[in-house]
This record gives sequence, structure tokens and C-alpha cells, in this order.
Amino acid sequence: MMTEVRIAIVDDHGLFRESLGRLLDSTPDFRIVARCATSSEALDRLARTRPDVILLDYDLGDETALPLLRELRRRWKELRILLVTAGISDNETLQVMEAGAAGVFLKHDDPDRLLTAIQRVHAGEVWLDEKTLKSLLAAKQNRAQSMERARPLTARQSEVLRGILDGLANKEIAWRLNTSETSVKAVIQELFRKAGVRTRSQLVRIAIERYSSEWLDQHP
Repeated sequence: MMTEVRIAIVDDHGLFRESLGRLLDSTPDFRIVARCATSSEALDRLARTRPDVILLDYDLGDETALPLLRELRRRWKELRILLVTAGISDNETLQVMEAGAAGVFLKHDDPDRLLTAIQRVHAGEVWLDEKTLKSLLAAKQNRAQSMERARPLTARQSEVLRGILDGLANKEIAWRLNTSETSVKAVIQELFRKAGVRTRSQLVRIAIERYSSEWLDQHP
């Protein structure tokens, strides 16, 4: 027999909060112990009810759930928190997972899947459907690319970029730097990834328009 799961709902939409509460209350082994509309109400109620699983909407009126999520995890590390939301961006998905959420469930998904998600989250698992997983991976990739672009150029990258800006071909850059053409091509690929471009002309434009002070003034 499954252990009773004590559930709290934190959602600023009253109709959704009540309809979800009725659904879960009618499910064997699920018991609603709190229904909250705001972050402050949630912190007060949850301190007294101590649920096992919290179903937390991302948009709570004029604020997001991220500060509340972080505070809940700070106070009660054992709490399992499932985001139940109409939709969030790739970056927001990454932020809530890093803040300690046990998963993300989209409101338009099948209610039966929500019951399964709650059970799995309560059991210590992470709930991410295919769409949310792709969103999470995309956010991680975007962050990695942003960090790479923010990193200063190496001396060799700067030298190759100056050769490109001077209108030199790969062979001419290699001769100037006393290196192989293969090495020059490898550095150009690094510059492409760093700038988020695919061609030399795009690289030149981005280097001049966006990174002139950071890239073009380095390693004189």
C-alpha cells in the first residue's frame, strides 16, 4: 500500500487551485494539506502543515516562484517541489532546476500524468518530460555559449582575427604567425563558435560591431 502523500498547492489562480485540489483529494493516498495563492501565504502555511510535495506555479501574480523556491529549499531541504505551470522559458527551466525543483509539469498535459509525476517526485525521482528536457538542454547550451563569448580571446585567437581583419587568406596568416594553415583553420573555428557565426564575413561584422573594445584592443 502506498504511503499517504501530503500535498500543498501554491498557485495564484483560484479556479485552477480549487479544481486541482478536488482532483487530488479524490485520489487515494493523496491528501491536500494547504492551498496558497502567494509566496508569503505559502511560507506561513507550509511552516505549519509541512507537506511532502509542493505543486508550485511559476507565475505568482506580480512575482515568479523562483525566490520562494529558493527559500523553501533553504528552510526544508527534504521538501519535494514540482513546478506546475502553463509554460516557462528555457532559461527559467534551468533556473528552477538549479534552485532545487524536482521537475516541471505543464498544466495542459494529461491530469493522469500529473498523478504519476507526483508519485515519482515523492519517491525521490526527477520529473522532466521530453519537451522540458529539451528546454533544459537548450538553456545549458546557451549558457555555455554565452560564457565562451564573454571569455577574452587568447593571444593566438587575437592574432588570427587581426589577420582576417587585414584581409589575409589562411595561408598568409599562417606565414605571418609562423604556423601551419591547419592550425589557423582550427583557430578560426574557435572564433566562429565564440562569436556564434559561420562565415568570415559574419565574424568580421560581429567582431567590429559587438566586441571591438574587448577583442580588437587585446594583445597589440
